[in-house]
Amino acid sequence: MYTEFISSDGLIRDGKKSVQKLDINDFERPMGIQLYGHLIDAMVEAAVIAEEAKPDLIDINFGCPVKKITIRGAGAGMLRNIPLMAEMTRAIVNAVSIPVTVKTRLGWDEENKNIVEVAERLQDTGIKAITIHGRTRARLYRGEADWTLIGAVKNNPRIKIPVIGNGDIDSPVKAREMFNRYGVDGIMIGRATVGRPWIFRDIRHYLSTGELLPEPNVTEKAELALFHLSQSLEFKEGPRAIYEMRRHLSNYFKGLPDFKETRLKLLTTTDADEIKRIINEIKQQWGNFRTEERTSVYNI
Repeated sequence: MYTEFISSDGLIRDGKKSVQKLDINDFERPMGIQLYGHLIDAMVEAAVIAEEAKPDLIDINFGCPVKKITIRGAGAGMLRNIPLMAEMTRAIVNAVSIPVTVKTRLGWDEENKNIVEVAERLQDTGIKAITIHGRTRARLYRGEADWTLIGAVKNNPRIKIPVIGNGDIDSPVKAREMFNRYGVDGIMIGRATVGRPWIFRDIRHYLSTGELLPEPNVTEKAELALFHLSQSLEFKEGPRAIYEMRRHLSNYFKGLPDFKETRLKLLTTTDADEIKRIINEIKQQWGNFRTEERTSVYNI
């Protein structure tokens, strides 16, 4: 697991939100602290501060495509300056004693898919692993992720570090396909976890046994959603705990018949007790109902 990405500028200035993201619980380990920024000195200082929180690794974000990040040259914006990317990475590797990894994309745009070269240069700086998202910065999250270049990096005889693939893995079958087709050492899952925290259990079970576990029923989802909400309220301040839960709650119950009105209530109320009441009503109404049946066994 990784923390939310943390601004190096915010961290070195002791920004409250940035510092809070350094909190690591033992049950979360192994845990990486992910940093982003555009200035070498600030990133190095932030990495040293982050190391004091005793993460298992430091991860450098060279992949975020959001304009307000890239316009400053941070995140995927660094893909427009590969020499600076390599220099920054080497400086961070030399500044800390724990492993450093990198997450990035295929390139800046469709005309500059230079990830094979970039991976080689980053490996030479001393990083211990690289995660690659199968889109360019210009593609954002549109269209289908292209894993062919992720496979090209993994199968490059010069690459000795683990290669982790990311992009569009939303099911156990898709996870196994990526391992088999491209030979990656690991997979990273992001958006598919929103409102579906059981996806990790499902994938691990399928990779081990070849059996697809059934989708949790509504009672199971409701109980998990209530627990998720309680954790959000405990660890985050005020309205933020509610706002960040909305996408999750919408997805927890995706697929229920005639759910539009109830979904709207979940996405608009700011009262935690009201949200709990709605979830309990969903639980009482739908009980053992499953939005998707998955009981097949596949050969792997």
